Amino acid sequence: MALEIPTVELAPGVALPVVGFGTWQITGQSAYDATRTALDVGYRHIDTATMYGNEPEIGRALRDSGLDRSEVFITTKLLPSQAGRERQAIEASLKALGVDYADLWLIHWPPSRGRSLPTWVSFLEQRAAGRARSLGVSNYDAQLIDELIRETGETPVVNQVSWSPSEHEPKFLDEMRRRRIVVEGYSSLKNTPLTGRRLVAIAEAHGVTVPQVVLRWQLHHDIVAIPKSTHEHRMRENLSVLSFELTADEIATIDTLRH
Repeated sequence: MALEIPTVELAPGVALPVVGFGTWQITGQSAYDATRTALDVGYRHIDTATMYGNEPEIGRALRDSGLDRSEVFITTKLLPSQAGRERQAIEASLKALGVDYADLWLIHWPPSRGRSLPTWVSFLEQRAAGRARSLGVSNYDAQLIDELIRETGETPVVNQVSWSPSEHEPKFLDEMRRRRIVVEGYSSLKNTPLTGRRLVAIAEAHGVTVPQVVLRWQLHHDIVAIPKSTHEHRMRENLSVLSFELTADEIATIDTLRH
């Protein structure tokens, strides 16, 4: 039975689970096995991308899981080199995944100069055609996002960026919140020194691991977490960050690890 994972509403009827399963650098049979395990453990948010080269395996894992398509939130992403071929790209992703729509489709990186806006316009067309339920960007700054909003009147619902204590930027978070854009953080654990004295002390105080502390800290800042693992026990640990809370002082301490 799936865990109760809190969600954030991206659009009417589109609810994004705040803890998802990341699949970057997991390919082939490993991608299938890990995704099947993640779904069995209780994840209902799977993050992939054209660049990851694992959409067919993820689609097969979803079908074999026995879950209804509507139960699993699927994110995929457009390569910048596919700018100008948006429809072909999303159709190829949907075919590989074996689904009729993506719950969230992101521009993976800003395309070459001048291509972001036409790509975003094409994204809006694909949403209107029913191929994606919600749209966002990845690795964008506020200035680039404002161009999209100014020219189309449509705001990306998500900005997926690399995020960790060492990358913590309150100003960036404020800029996204003012625009009502949900921030998703990737590589949170990869970019964190997991043996840091202060992180270890906080983990020991709660009887949890340092990775769990980092993910819980991320959630306290309303940043969606998409940790990756091919090991079932770590998948379970990553989901269990929903079972404890950090104190305000602990959050503030982690915030300062950047400095």
